[in-house]
Amino acid sequence: MRPRVSVQDSALRDGNFSLQIDPVRSEDAGLYEAQVTYNTGVQSCQVELGVITVTLSPPSPVVENEPLLLSCNSSHQVSLVETRWFHNGHLMPTSGTFFSLNGALSILRAAMSDEGSWRCQLRYSDNVIVSATYNLQILGFDGPTNSVVYAASGSAAD
Repeated sequence: MRPRVSVQDSALRDGNFSLQIDPVRSEDAGLYEAQVTYNTGVQSCQVELGVITVTLSPPSPVVENEPLLLSCNSSHQVSLVETRWFHNGHLMPTSGTFFSLNGALSILRAAMSDEGSWRCQLRYSDNVIVSATYNLQILGFDGPTNSVVYAASGSAAD
C-alpha cells in the first residue's frame, strides 16, 4: 500500500499507533490489526475499515443536457434497505428528472443547477447508515437566456 500509508513516528512515543491511508481505495476495505510489543507485554487491536464509493458514469466532464448516473456502493456486507440522495444538503425527491434504483441516481438531462455536492446515504438491514459525497461539475453555457448582448461602443463585452 505504499506510498499511501504512513505512521506518525513522533506520535509513537505518546502511544499513538495510528495508521493513515491517503487516499483510501475500495480494495483497502477489510480487517486491520495493530500489534505493539513493549518491555514484556504485547498489545493489539483490530479495526475494520469499511469503504463507500460514489462513481460517475460517463466519467467527468459531464455535459449539460446529457444523461448521467451517480452510483453509490459500500463494502458493508448486509442487505441494502434504503438509498437517499442529497444535493447541496437537501434531500432529493426521486421523481421527475431524478430516478433512484439500487443505490444509483439517474439524471435524465444534466443542468447547470445540478452542479455541486451530491451525497448518497445508504441504510442497511442492520441499521448501519453510511454516506459519501461527490462534487459534480457540469460543462455548459451559464449565460444570459437571450442570445443578444448589447454593449456600449468602446466598452468591454462578456
